[in-house]
Amino acid sequence: MAAEQITIEPAKVEDIQSVIDLDEAITGSAKSEYWYNIYNRQSLQSNGIFLVARVDDAVAGYITGNIRTWEFGSPPAGWIHAIGVNDTYRKLGIGTLLFERIKAFFIESDTATIRTMLHIDDHLLMSFFRFQGLSAGPFIELDMTLPSNEMA
Repeated sequence: MAAEQITIEPAKVEDIQSVIDLDEAITGSAKSEYWYNIYNRQSLQSNGIFLVARVDDAVAGYITGNIRTWEFGSPPAGWIHAIGVNDTYRKLGIGTLLFERIKAFFIESDTATIRTMLHIDDHLLMSFFRFQGLSAGPFIELDMTLPSNEMA
């Protein structure tokens, strides 16, 4: 690829459909309501951030997170809720650029820890976060499958 122009900036409402499309390409599931809710929530709260990466003006990646405080006795922490990069642009360092920007946001907010959660089988994302310096934290996630609430 030629020298692409990569920019990182706050997401705008007109970016959300591109984020939805990119997330669907990555996860196989379109989540329109989820992404618009994330955008609206991050726009209204000073403790949240939603960034997009652009390559030559096209949305090529996204990251979103916020600062959560005192859950389960944990001091304030910066949580990364979602990150995604278009496969076409994966070798350009876009994920690292997005991570560095959200990390700077957390540091500027006097947050000492970054946390995220991912599926144990997501080796690509696990490798990415480990490359960024994250490791296992002091908490363990516990799950329970609930019975279906279908009406007969």
